[in-house]
Amino acid sequence: MTDAAPLEETTRDDPVQRRTVATLSMSQVLGGISLASGVAVGALLAEEVSGSPTYAGLGSTFQVIGSALIAVPMARVSAARGRRPGLALGYVLSFAGALGLIVSGIVGSFALLLVASLLFGGSTASNNQARYAAADLAQPAHRGRDLSLVVWATTIGSVLGPNLVGPSEPVSRLLGIPRLTGPFVFSLVGLTLAVAVLMWRLRPDPLVEARRRAVDLDPHAAGRTHGSITRGLRVIAARPQALLGVLTLALGHMTMVSVMVMTPLHMRHGHADLTVIGFVISMHILGMFAFSPLTGMAVDRLGGRTVAMVGSGILVVATLLASSAPMGHSNRLLAGLFLLGLGWSCTLVSGSTLLTAAVPTGERPGAQGASDLVMGLSAGLGGALAGVVVDRASFSALALGALVVAVSIGVAALVLRDREAISVR
Repeated sequence: MTDAAPLEETTRDDPVQRRTVATLSMSQVLGGISLASGVAVGALLAEEVSGSPTYAGLGSTFQVIGSALIAVPMARVSAARGRRPGLALGYVLSFAGALGLIVSGIVGSFALLLVASLLFGGSTASNNQARYAAADLAQPAHRGRDLSLVVWATTIGSVLGPNLVGPSEPVSRLLGIPRLTGPFVFSLVGLTLAVAVLMWRLRPDPLVEARRRAVDLDPHAAGRTHGSITRGLRVIAARPQALLGVLTLALGHMTMVSVMVMTPLHMRHGHADLTVIGFVISMHILGMFAFSPLTGMAVDRLGGRTVAMVGSGILVVATLLASSAPMGHSNRLLAGLFLLGLGWSCTLVSGSTLLTAAVPTGERPGAQGASDLVMGLSAGLGGALAGVVVDRASFSALALGALVVAVSIGVAALVLRDREAISVR
């Protein structure tokens, strides 16, 4: 990294960085509630509105695709104006999506549900980009730690969110809306508060401040910050470490999403009630976020490549357990979903750190936006195929297919080795 060494001294015991991490953590809690409140019922709502289990995974799939597409304008806004307006944009679009999902359940429009799901993905896009904002001013030796602390903060909201499925039923009755749309009312509240926290507390903007400090330390570091996704892809392709980071993110996310989105349906078809389904998804999300600080410290100490390989192994075990779990609720499925989240955490933190460390500050918005685009589209493909596989074959076949994707992460970590980066113009 050309600008990492100078920033290391600047960010040591940095009050601005501490405030940035604390503010991003607050927004992640609120964003986690907003997102996870709807995750547990997404497939069920899609099945109810569409009238077919074949399309049950499409709501969650469109949400994942939406998060990928929204990452594109977010990258451009962040490059031009900083992280604060970029993150707020995702949450505002997600607010519109939550409203649309409620209306789609009321009027029974599957087309509206899909469009609203695309917009609702803005919450995921903002939650994802927040981890990069935490790394803008981070000391290189602690980049994984700071990034993972913001990821960890999502635990509170994300574990609480699915457990609001039960309490949302009286809310939906009070408002006169369908039962499965009740959780999105909590999403509206959480998104509103998340935007308020970002606009009030994320000052100075971490990306703008990082650019200013880089120029103060080295006047030759001045230059344009790039938000182009096309350029970001070229930057990634020119750097093996960045490419490994993106592949780790994309394949890990595809593995997790493809199995997770169909788990509520697999359980419901085995006559599990909504409370039990919400609990299993909560344990899955606990695995995704609760141990991320340990994952971040492992990345700082052992390196992103090693942790990516560990994540690959955990995902293999998780998909094996899920593939052998019967319909309904079982301890095997519970353990598999928890490990699915833990393996995803390893790939998210290691992949994000590998990518961020490999590209200069001025290239980060475009490269990080491109990474989230690839990650989201890969998971969207996995989610779209998941419903078809379960309908035509079985949940077990889906989990075994995801196992193959998980193995690919370990293969990529072994094959992609550092070499001198190619200049990008």
